[in-house]
Amino acid sequence: MSESQAKAPLSGFRVLDFTQVVAGPFCAAMLADMGAEVVKIERPGFGDDTRRITRYKDREEHEDYFYANNRSKKSFAVNMKTDAGRAAVRALAGEADALIENMAPGKLAELGLGWEDARAANPRIVYCSLSGFGQSGPYRDRVGLDPILQAVSGVMSVTGNEDPTQIGAPLADVLAGMFSAYAIVSALHAAGREGEGRHIDVSMQDAMVAALGPRMGETLQAGVSPGRHGNENPMRVPANTYRTSDGEYVTVIVQHDGFWPGFCRALEIEDWLEDERFSTARARVANRGAINERVSAIFASRTMAEWERRLEAERVGFSPVNDYERALSDPQVAHRGLIKRVEHPVSGEIRVVGAPWIMSGAQADVKPPPLLGQHTAEVLREWLGWPEEEVARFMAGEGVR
Repeated sequence: MSESQAKAPLSGFRVLDFTQVVAGPFCAAMLADMGAEVVKIERPGFGDDTRRITRYKDREEHEDYFYANNRSKKSFAVNMKTDAGRAAVRALAGEADALIENMAPGKLAELGLGWEDARAANPRIVYCSLSGFGQSGPYRDRVGLDPILQAVSGVMSVTGNEDPTQIGAPLADVLAGMFSAYAIVSALHAAGREGEGRHIDVSMQDAMVAALGPRMGETLQAGVSPGRHGNENPMRVPANTYRTSDGEYVTVIVQHDGFWPGFCRALEIEDWLEDERFSTARARVANRGAINERVSAIFASRTMAEWERRLEAERVGFSPVNDYERALSDPQVAHRGLIKRVEHPVSGEIRVVGAPWIMSGAQADVKPPPLLGQHTAEVLREWLGWPEEEVARFMAGEGVR
C-alpha cells in the first residue's frame, strides 16, 4: 500500500463516548489516537464534569482539566431525558462500531440504551461498560472513584512510610481506561471476524488488582502482604531516593549484582567491592542500614549535575525526581514528540499529551478538545444523513436543551 493510501489503524471506526471525568474519557482518547472517530455525548449546558470542576489558578476561563483528557474528539450535546434526544442517540448507536459508558450500572439502560437495546439496533456493536466495581456483585452500586479504588486494591498499603498513602495521580482511572481500550480493540477485531458485537464489563477494581499482580507474588503464593517501604525496594539495596548538595533528589536502583561495580565506581567506594557484607544482592539487603547511611552522606556531597554525569557514565539506573513541569520539558520527552500543541477555538494554543507510542505508517492527527456541542449538527448530517431542515429542527428543539 502506498503512503497516500495508508490510514491510521482505527480509521473508519466510529465510537460513541458516554463517559466523563477520567477513566472513560482516557479510554476514548486512546481510540481517537488510533484514528477512530469519537463522538462524546454530553448534557446541554453542562457537559463533562471536568468542564465545570474548580479551575486552575489564573486559568479560570479555561477548561484545562477537560482539555487534558479529551483531545481529538467531537462533542454532541443532547438531552437524553427527551424523546427526541433518546431517538437521536439510538440512531447514532445504530451507526457506531463501539459504545463506551461509565454511568452507574444500569443507568444507560434506564435511558433506553443498555447493551440489549444497543445490540438490537446494531448486532455488530462493541459495548463497553466501565465502572468502579463492575456490573454485578456486592459492590456493584458503590461509588467508585479513584481514591476509593486505590484503597480497596491494596496499593495504598504498599505506598508511603508510616501511614497508607495515595499515589498522587488517578492511576486507577487511567489503568481502567487503558484496559478498556485494549478490550474494545480486541472485540472490534472479533466483531469483524464473526459479525457479532460483544459486551465488555470493566471494573476499576479489577484493573488495579491486575496492574498490581506482577508484585503480588508473595501474597498470592505465601499469603504475606509486603507492607510499606517508602522509596526503598524490599528486595534490592541500594534502591532509594537521596538528596544532593543543591537540594535536589535523585532516585537510584542497583537492579542486580551486575550493576554493583559501576555504582561503587560512580560513588568512589570501590572498597565495598571487596567487602563480603555487600558482595551479593541478598547480602546488601541484610545490611541495608549501613549502605543507606554511607550512600546518603555521599550523595549529599555533590550536586545533581555532577551525579548525573557520574551515574550515567557508569550506566547506573537513576533519575532526578522531576516535578510535572520538568517532566513535560524533559529532553527525552521532547525528542519523542509526546507533547502536542493544538489550536483551541477559545483558549488559543494549548498543549496536550499525545499518544505514548511511535508507530510506523499513517497516524491520526491530534486535534483540539471540542467545545460543548460543537459537532452536534455535523454528526447528525454525517452519521445519520439528515437533511439541513431536519438538523435545524432538532437543533431548535427540546433534544438539545
